[in-house]
Formats: sequence, C-alpha cells, structure tokens
Amino acid sequence: MKTSSSGVARGLLHSWGMKNFTKIAFATLATLIIALPAAASAAAPPAKRQVNQSARIHQGVRSGQLTGQKTRRLVRQQRRINRTKKRMWSDGQLTGRERSKLNRMQNRSSRHIYRAKHNRRR
Repeated sequence: MKTSSSGVARGLLHSWGMKNFTKIAFATLATLIIALPAAASAAAPPAKRQVNQSARIHQGVRSGQLTGQKTRRLVRQQRRINRTKKRMWSDGQLTGRERSKLNRMQNRSSRHIYRAKHNRRR
C-alpha cells in the first residue's frame, strides 16, 4: 500500500475531526507568531547604541568640540568595541556575560565621548 504525505494528513484530519485539527493548527500558529519576535529580539544586541555613539563623535567633530587626537582615540575605541562584538558573535550567540561586557564597554565609551566633548580645551 502506497501512502503519500497528503494521505497521512487526510488520515489525521479524519481521525481528529475538522474542529480539533483547526484548533491545533491555530494554536500552533499563534504560538509561533508570539514566540518568534521575542526570540529574535532577545538574540540581537542593540546595534543602535553603537550608531548613536558614532553620530555623537561626528557631531563633536563638526561643532569643533573634538580635536583630531581626541577623535582618533574615540574612533579607535569604537572599532575595538565592534571587533569585540564580532568576535563574541562568532559562535552564533551572545551569552549574558558577553552582553554585560559589551554594555560596560559601551558605557565607558559613552563617558569618554561626553568628557571629550565637554572639557574646556579644544
């Protein structure tokens, strides 16, 4: 006896009944719709923060708040954070410890940007 995949589905549909099959299919779909965005947002690090910090550096250059030496130091620090993040993501996931380390690095960089832009020397 030859059985196709559609034959199996018809057999399940016949034995479960249309209402139960619909309920199960709807519940599975609803679970996927709810779970997938949550899993995607938990896996992705906040890249926007890195973009904002780079924009703050460039704004400081345009306004004259940052000298060439300060700018080079801050850009080098941003590159170091990017390299570290890339290395941490090389295995396909970011652990809590790695996420904390990146957050600390970004906090430190943010403080450095602020101090460089707001000191009295230009």
